[in-house]
Amino acid sequence: MPVYIVECQRAAGKISEHRLIEEDLPVGRQKTNLTVITGFYLLGFQGSQLLRNVLFFMFFILFGTTICGNLLIITLVSTSRNLHTPMYFFISQLSISDILVSIDIVPNMLHMLLNNGGTMTFVGCFAQFFFLSASGGFECFLLAVMSYDRFVAICNPLRYTSIVTTQLCIQLVCICWMLGFVCLFILTITPSQLYFCGDNIIDHFFCDLVPVLELSCSSIFIVQLEMYVIGFPTIIIPTTIIVVSYTYIVITVLRIPSSTGRQKAFSTCSSHLIVVNFFYWTLFSVYVIPKKGKTTKFISLLYTVFTPLINPIIYSLRNKDIKKALQEVLHRY
Repeated sequence: MPVYIVECQRAAGKISEHRLIEEDLPVGRQKTNLTVITGFYLLGFQGSQLLRNVLFFMFFILFGTTICGNLLIITLVSTSRNLHTPMYFFISQLSISDILVSIDIVPNMLHMLLNNGGTMTFVGCFAQFFFLSASGGFECFLLAVMSYDRFVAICNPLRYTSIVTTQLCIQLVCICWMLGFVCLFILTITPSQLYFCGDNIIDHFFCDLVPVLELSCSSIFIVQLEMYVIGFPTIIIPTTIIVVSYTYIVITVLRIPSSTGRQKAFSTCSSHLIVVNFFYWTLFSVYVIPKKGKTTKFISLLYTVFTPLINPIIYSLRNKDIKKALQEVLHRY
């Protein structure tokens, strides 16, 4: 009966020792006598009761505004005939993704603010990470599709309606959702099979993969390998499509003789460019150039709380069609 000693070192420097006992059972069956983590304790935002109350009301208002703003975009695109175009269809799908991210993260964060931290079950923790990462993966692919849509609209305007058809839009969105969920499902299943022991405290306000892996007693080499393998098609390929599309767009716009025509062409891409820059800046800041402590929490707030809020604001404030559709709805009711 071999006995393995697993040492799990805490961030504070304390070490707790646990024994993993493996008996000679039939193949495929093992018995362990190890204090294994079945849940995690998330610290959230530590501070005084007054500070946490202020943060609670602030995030509660932001959450309500985010849900209402994105639901408004979805409603306007669904009901207004002027918005039944590929670009607004993609924007409505982006709003669905933003709602999913907000519902996945903010309610539990509000609960932690009220209770100065909170526990999450093992299954709940990985489910939260899956829906957040799947929505993020979907948004990466969708932003690439939207850049292709702008490329066709500006570089091939006469063939736009024949190339970007309703059927193609639906197919592209379905592919984006499928790739987002399938790729990130693989990245969620593997770490969920690891052993977690010792300290179960996560200094974060949601179950992100990096701080969770720090609690693992098992080797995380396979998970790290999967992160690089899945990260390539999820981040690098959409980024390449966006860069190539806008390179051709810039070249085409600069060939337009009139300054009014160039300004009009650029205005059709400005909202999308702002969303792309903000989304990828926060994404690369957290996962490509990882930081620790309060900096990670702050940047994570940007893409989990503020990005879903900013997206509908950008598309509504800078878009005359959406403003017109909103005025028609208000006038109607």
